[in-house]
Amino acid sequence: MLRVGLSASVRPFLRPIVLRAGPQTLPFRSFSSTVRPRVLEALRKQPSGFAGFFTRSAESSRGIANSAAITRPTQREAWKRYAVTAATVAGTIVGVEAFLNRDTRDSLSPAEQSYLHDAFKYTGGGLVLTALAARSMFKAGLPYRIMASNPWLVLGVSLVGSIGSMMGVFYTPPENTVAKHAFWLAFNACQAATLSPLFFFSPAILSRAALYTCGVVGSLSYVGATATNDKYLYMGGPLLAGVTVVALSSLAPMALPLGMRGLAVAEAISLYGGLAVFSGFVLYDTQKILAHARLAERGAIPRDPMKEAIGLELDMINIFIRMVQILAMQGNKKK
Repeated sequence: MLRVGLSASVRPFLRPIVLRAGPQTLPFRSFSSTVRPRVLEALRKQPSGFAGFFTRSAESSRGIANSAAITRPTQREAWKRYAVTAATVAGTIVGVEAFLNRDTRDSLSPAEQSYLHDAFKYTGGGLVLTALAARSMFKAGLPYRIMASNPWLVLGVSLVGSIGSMMGVFYTPPENTVAKHAFWLAFNACQAATLSPLFFFSPAILSRAALYTCGVVGSLSYVGATATNDKYLYMGGPLLAGVTVVALSSLAPMALPLGMRGLAVAEAISLYGGLAVFSGFVLYDTQKILAHARLAERGAIPRDPMKEAIGLELDMINIFIRMVQILAMQGNKKK
């Protein structure tokens, strides 16, 4: 896309140059026709110089191409990597189930099942819309304009748009279906604009990060749904304090003159601390949905699965972003 734009912008400037240089090419052609055989013969006789340089360059370029073709993974190696990824996800699910979910509860009531399923339907639909919109924005060149803009302006606009649309989803009553879905679509559009620069990464990294995220969120939500009632609801306060620390560590390099060691510590807190905090939020949000389902069944609160889905969607997006960063860092270390 950038290449097409550059060629389209440069093309009008190249046309007048070619037209102006056209009438002056005849004498050069006559000169080159007389001198060309002697120049070629001299270049053939000299192994060093321009001829040797071009020969060595051609050989080196062929060597680079051959090495790139040799180091390209085969289909068996690609399937092996996907098998290792799937085994890691399956092991995560089994391990989380074995260590975190020892005290299980009875089966969910029909009201709890319906409320939880509706919340996950909105979560999955919002993630699909966010991914499609982010891909479309990337193809339209939005990430280039984001990187060329003021970072504080981008941060302010994204925060205002995301928080404003999220508050619209929270405080719009479920009876007002049109306005509530409009705020929900605006929230997903704001998330898509924020996530569109992730498509600069390799599709292999994005697919593996998505698979890891689905495994982590699926296992933790299953643990939260099958654990005893209100077992993880106590984590709300500590998780809120943890997400505050993660947010401040993410914004610290933009506001404070940190050294290399300070930047490394802030990045580690934002990356691995955020991964732990938002994984805990999956447990908390799942049990909160079930608690609200019981309250809605008694008529204490209105039934609003779209509101519950916002928290799960934010948890998955934040885990996915950190998975992408971890996989990208691992790829850079291997190089």
